[in-house]
Amino acid sequence: MDIIRIISEELQVEKWQVEAAIKLIDEGNTIPFIARYRKEVTGSLDDDMLRSLNDRLSYLRNLEDRKEQVLRSIEDQGKLTSELKEEINNALTLVSVEDIYRPYKPKRRTRGIIAREKGLEDLANAILEQEVNDIVALANNFLKEDVKTVEEAISGAKDIIAEKISDNAEFRTWIRNKTLEVGCIRSQGKDIDEKSIFYIYNDFSEKIKNIPNYRVLALNRGEAEKELSVKIEFPLEEIYKYLHKNLVKTSNNSSYVEEAYKDAYTRLIEPSIEREIRSSLTERASEGAIKVFAKNLEALLMQQPISNKIVMGWDPAFRTGCKLAVVDETGKVLDTKIIYPTAPTNEVKIARAKKDLEFLIDKYKVDLISIGNGTASRESEKFIVEFLSEIKSKVKYVITNEAGASVYSASKEASQEFPNFDVGQRSAISIARRLQDPLAELVKIDPKAIGVGQYQHDMNQNRLSQALGNVVEDCVNKVGVDLNTASASLLSYISGVSKTVGKNIVTYREENGSFSNRKELLKVPKLGPKAFIQCAGFLRIQNGDNFLDNTGVHPESYEKTTKLLSILDINVEDIGNGRRINEKLNKTSLASLEKELDLGKETLEDIIAELKKPGRDPREDMPAPILKEDVMSIDQIKEGMILKGTVRNVIDFGAFVDIGVHQDGLVHISQLSDKFVKNPMAVVSVGDIVTVKVLSVDKKTNRIQLSMRGLS
Repeated sequence: MDIIRIISEELQVEKWQVEAAIKLIDEGNTIPFIARYRKEVTGSLDDDMLRSLNDRLSYLRNLEDRKEQVLRSIEDQGKLTSELKEEINNALTLVSVEDIYRPYKPKRRTRGIIAREKGLEDLANAILEQEVNDIVALANNFLKEDVKTVEEAISGAKDIIAEKISDNAEFRTWIRNKTLEVGCIRSQGKDIDEKSIFYIYNDFSEKIKNIPNYRVLALNRGEAEKELSVKIEFPLEEIYKYLHKNLVKTSNNSSYVEEAYKDAYTRLIEPSIEREIRSSLTERASEGAIKVFAKNLEALLMQQPISNKIVMGWDPAFRTGCKLAVVDETGKVLDTKIIYPTAPTNEVKIARAKKDLEFLIDKYKVDLISIGNGTASRESEKFIVEFLSEIKSKVKYVITNEAGASVYSASKEASQEFPNFDVGQRSAISIARRLQDPLAELVKIDPKAIGVGQYQHDMNQNRLSQALGNVVEDCVNKVGVDLNTASASLLSYISGVSKTVGKNIVTYREENGSFSNRKELLKVPKLGPKAFIQCAGFLRIQNGDNFLDNTGVHPESYEKTTKLLSILDINVEDIGNGRRINEKLNKTSLASLEKELDLGKETLEDIIAELKKPGRDPREDMPAPILKEDVMSIDQIKEGMILKGTVRNVIDFGAFVDIGVHQDGLVHISQLSDKFVKNPMAVVSVGDIVTVKVLSVDKKTNRIQLSMRGLS
C-alpha cells in the first residue's frame, strides 16, 4: 500500500510534502515546531493539516500492521493463496480486512463447526450446489451414532451453509452498503415521560445516511439511560432478493438454501452488521463532536486578553457568600474577601458587603470586576450594578465563563500554586485571571471540564483527551509564553517540553533567578539539545541579553537575522517600527535577500514580520469581551429586540449566545445567516461578539430563541 500517495490524494497536497512531513514526524519533531519552523521543508503545511496527516498516517500504519497479522495467521493455517494475499494487500480499511479474514479467523465452537466435526460438510456442499435431486436420500448416507436422523443431518448441513454465507465478504459488503444507503435508525421510548429530554425520540425514525451527529449521540445517551430502545431497520426484502439471486441456482432443493440464507442473515449477519453500523455511526458522530469541541476550545483559548488592568474576581454564591480576589496587572493576588450580598441576606449584610467592596476598589484601584457565570451570578450582577451607580469610581464588569474553575481550585496544582488560600478564594483568583489571560489560566484545567462541547462523556475519552490536548498545544505555541513568568502547566504545552521539564524550568527559575537568555535553558535538568531546538522559538524573554529572545525568531536563525539587520542598516532601536523597516525593505528585493542570506522565502518573511512586531500576540485580532455597566432580566427581553451578545458554545444545530440574562439564548442553525448554513462553525466561534434579534421568550422554560438573519 502506497501510504504517501493515499495521504497526498486525500489531503490534496503534493507527495513530496507528505513525504517531508512524515520524515520530520518520524524524527521526533512536534507538530507546532514543524508548522512554524520547517515551512520550506513541508511547503508551509499548517498545524491543522499536519495533525490530519499524522492521524491518517497512524491509521494506515495500523492497517498495514493488521494486514501482516492476518496474512501470517492465514499462512500458518496453510490457506494463503496469491489471490487472497492480493485481496488483503489491496484493502483500504480495517473493516475490509476483517471481512476478508472472517472465514479464517479462529472461532469458538459454533453450530457450523460442530456440524463439520460430524462430517456433514459434503452434504452442505451438495445442498448449496443444488445438483442432487433427492437430498433426503443423500442425507441417509450421513447417518451415524452422532447423527441419528435425516432431519438432524440436513439441519447440521444448513448450519454449515449459514456460516459460509455469513463469512462471505462480498455478501457482507453488499448488505452493509445497501443498509447504509437506504436503511433507517429507529428509536422507541420505554415508558418515556413527556418531560424527558428524549421524548422527541419516541417513535422516531431517520435514514442512516441523513442522521446528523448530534442525534446519533442523543440516541446513544437515551439508550444508555434506558429511556430508549434503538434499532437499525434493514431493507430486508432487498437483502433476501440479493441473497436468493446469488445462491439459488435451480429449483432443486431450493427451500433448504432459502432456509439457510435466511438463518444466516437473521442469526449471524444482521446482528453483526448492526453492531458495525452503530459503532461506525458513533465513531463518526464522536469525531464530529470532538472537532466541534476542539474548535470551540481553540476559540475560547484564543480570546483576547485584557491586559494592564487590576481585576477583581467574583465567585458568586448564596449561603456561603461571594468570594472575592483582587489581582494586579500581572495576576499577582493582592487581597481576598468574602461578602454576603445575595440571599439569604439582610440589610446589615448588604450594607457591609458594599462597604467592603468599596474599600477594596479604592485601595487597589480596581478597573474591572470579573463575575463568574455560575450559581447566584445574576443576583450578584444586580447587586454590583446597583453598587456601581452609588460610587464615584468608574468600574465596569464582565460576565466570565467560570466552567472548570471549581475543578481547578480543588486540584493538587491549585493547592501547590496557592497553598495559603482555600478552594473558594482560588476559584475567585482563577475567574479574575482568566479575564487577564484566558490561555494561561485555562491550560491549568482539564479541557473536558471547560464546557464548550456536547455529549463529551459519550465518546472515546482517550481520543477526546488527545484531540483537546493537541488544540491546547497548538494555541500555546501560536501565542508563545514568557519564560520568566509562565506556570509549569503552561510550559508543559510548549513544543518539546514535558510536564517534568516544565516543572524543572520553574524550579531552575526559583533557584537561579530569571532567565537572561534562551541558551540558559540548556542548564535545565532533562532539557537537552534536541528539546531545546523544539522549544526555544516559542519561549520569550523580556529585557534579556538578546532582543531576539523576545521574538518568534528561532535561535538557529539568529546569525542570519543579525546579518539581515546589517544588510538593511536597521538598528536595534528600529525593531518594532514597521514603517522604518518597510522603508529599508523597499530599497532591495526579498529574492536578493533570500539568496544573500541563504534563507527560504517563508522563513525570511517570518523573520521580517517578527522584526516589525516582535512577539506579536495573535489574540489581538480576536473580539474583546463586552464590558458592562447595567443588567437585564428575562422579564425585560421582548420579541423583536436587537441585542449584542457573546457566543458561549457552538454545537451541530446552532449556537448559544449570552445576551446578558441568566439564560443563554439559542440561535438555531437555520437562523445563523441569510444563506444556507451546513456547519455553524463556518459562521460563528466561541467568544464572538454578535448582533441578534429576539424571536421568542418562554419564561416558563427559560428558553430564548434568537436570530442573526438580516443583521450582518
